[in-house]
Amino acid sequence: MGIPHPIDVHVGKRLRLKRTILGMSQEAIGTAIGVTFQQVQKYERGVNRMGASRLYDFSKILGVPVSYFFEEYDAPAGHNPGMAENIAPAFEHEKMTSRETMEMMRAYYRIASPQARKRIFELVKTMADEPAES
Repeated sequence: MGIPHPIDVHVGKRLRLKRTILGMSQEAIGTAIGVTFQQVQKYERGVNRMGASRLYDFSKILGVPVSYFFEEYDAPAGHNPGMAENIAPAFEHEKMTSRETMEMMRAYYRIASPQARKRIFELVKTMADEPAES
């Protein structure tokens, strides 16, 4: 088995991120589109590529446009579409997928009031811009 393609890895990470934010299990999303949770795991790791119809299915279940899966993708240096493509590490650590971040995002989206969410968002941005206390 070869190394996963960087785009497949990125799409899988975006799938995992949105699924986790929504609090869906791999089993639940798999059942919703007719695949096993093991298949969802493979998609999320980029081990198995998703066809266009599968991306469409996931986008409908997650309530996002298909383009969501490609947002924030930065092609590796020297990447030339259609040519021999560079391969990215399949399991690099990302802050966005840490348990703390996921719990924070789930809690944030459970806040019913859009005004309260906006104020919390502004507070966090302000705090992030302040220098650390010694």
